[in-house]
Amino acid sequence: MDMRKTGMLNEDGIHIDMDHLKKGEVNADRELRIQERTAERPLGPTLPIESRISSLRSGSAADTQAVADIVQYNLEQFGVEYDMPPTTQTAAAMFQELCYHNKDRLSAGMIIAGYDPRHGGQVYSIPLGGSLHKQSYAIGGSGSTYIYGYCDANWREGMTEEEGVNFVKGALQEAIKWDGSSGGVIRMVVLTAKGAVRHLYLPDNGYTGPGTK
Repeated sequence: MDMRKTGMLNEDGIHIDMDHLKKGEVNADRELRIQERTAERPLGPTLPIESRISSLRSGSAADTQAVADIVQYNLEQFGVEYDMPPTTQTAAAMFQELCYHNKDRLSAGMIIAGYDPRHGGQVYSIPLGGSLHKQSYAIGGSGSTYIYGYCDANWREGMTEEEGVNFVKGALQEAIKWDGSSGGVIRMVVLTAKGAVRHLYLPDNGYTGPGTK
């Protein structure tokens, strides 16, 4: 698998995934931008992998996109072969295998979050090097270094969906405030048994809306 670093993100995103909510998963990010000469185009780091599984990325846009595409294809084949949707654990294992066996050629930090009937809401983190970690919540990207204290102080088990959304928004606002490489809109995905619901919050109105879209 040849994954050359054809473009590095100049802003690598802040990602927060939440586990153990009463209704499922919340994952969020702020907008990524990749620059090529004078052109600039928005590039969302939240990549849908399956109807109830999403991945978040930081590092090389080309590397992370290639890995996500391969995993998405393999999960589709898994569904056809076994006639059942994949679990979040299966998706995370596929990501981990690709990242670990190509760790010398990839610049990819991944977070995989999802909901499945067998295990409920789950979050897995894959940092540089390709190790796999199941966590209650996971953060990554340049802005994450500024919000470990915030997350430790405000995270608690058993939050409602509304409380989880507010926790994520608060963490991202702190990262945007203190990290010079972070900024832009907050995009959020809530993953439950019913599927994915996307949220969008803009800085123009203090990240109070428009909410779901």
